[in-house]
Amino acid sequence: MGSLTSRHLPPATETLRRTPLFDRHRAAGARLVPFAGWEMPVQYDGIREEHVAVRTDAGMFDVSHMGEVETSGPDAESFLQRVLSNDVSKVAVGGAQYSVLCREDGGVLDDLFTYRLEGDRYLTVTNAANHERDYAWLAEHADGFDVEVRDAAADYAMIALQGPRARDVLGAHIEGEPPARMRVTRARVAGVECLVCGTGYTGEDGVELLLPPDGAATVWDALDVTPAGLGARDTLRLEVCFHLYGNDLSEDRNPLEAGLGWCCKLETGFIGSDALRGFEPQERLVPFAFTDPGIPRPGNAVLVDGEPRGVVTSGSHSPCLEQGIGMAYVPVDAAAPGTHVEVDVRGRRRRAEIREKPLYKKEDA
Repeated sequence: MGSLTSRHLPPATETLRRTPLFDRHRAAGARLVPFAGWEMPVQYDGIREEHVAVRTDAGMFDVSHMGEVETSGPDAESFLQRVLSNDVSKVAVGGAQYSVLCREDGGVLDDLFTYRLEGDRYLTVTNAANHERDYAWLAEHADGFDVEVRDAAADYAMIALQGPRARDVLGAHIEGEPPARMRVTRARVAGVECLVCGTGYTGEDGVELLLPPDGAATVWDALDVTPAGLGARDTLRLEVCFHLYGNDLSEDRNPLEAGLGWCCKLETGFIGSDALRGFEPQERLVPFAFTDPGIPRPGNAVLVDGEPRGVVTSGSHSPCLEQGIGMAYVPVDAAAPGTHVEVDVRGRRRRAEIREKPLYKKEDA
């Protein structure tokens, strides 16, 4: 799902889990790496090639390592309203919503997509590294609500089909119409019953397919577009400034610092809302681009007027912009687009400029 930092790697003694598509990845010659306790493909033919395929045509990702939690019952909406930052009451049946899960002090436990499958039944997708903790947190806070909170991760594999041609590809295999953006429907794809979700994390149109694990290989083979790994997934999301938990989001940062105030509806009274009410960030997460050669990496110091005052959280080379890009927490007085800073890359200072979101726009292509 993103850059492979130490926080995502399992202990050396841990047995890595494999998705239902593992044999497909190995047969395709993927480079497989440990990621959040799973053995996952980081690339096939190359990150650049896979990235460009998603931007210009279509690509598919195995994201079966993601977790799922199902919430159902008469109090499902009011329970999720309490634990999720966004206004769950605004999600119609067949709708999707992005939110964050916060601690009482506002620190972010995870960022999530939630789908309303029926009036009192929801499915929430968690990040792989956080799934067990998220499920435990939700189950703990369900006390007092008439709900069932169920770990549904074993029920689903997940394939993300993304790119400007993704819907055309899907159209050849789906029975019925694909859902609109931020909508979800149930349909058969290549003969396999799927939840077809109009979501994704690449900045391109497309869908995410939640399906039975034993049907994953059938759908993967039928889609037959460029397979893309975690490396391209990271560069794609970074170009459009989507957050990666563990890098740009953490328990040590709140969503207002991270620029996610738009998905925090304080009036709903979600856990953490009291801490965020009236909070004035001293630092903000901002995108930047190098004006010098080089590639930023997480942990690099950001220098303002020659003094280290910030830190890079995500960094890579942008295949579309052909320059080093990243995101960093910097003081609010250095957060305005157009501000010139430097980034210390292994002892060498590289000039950079704070930019507006997203870093990559279709009109730039």
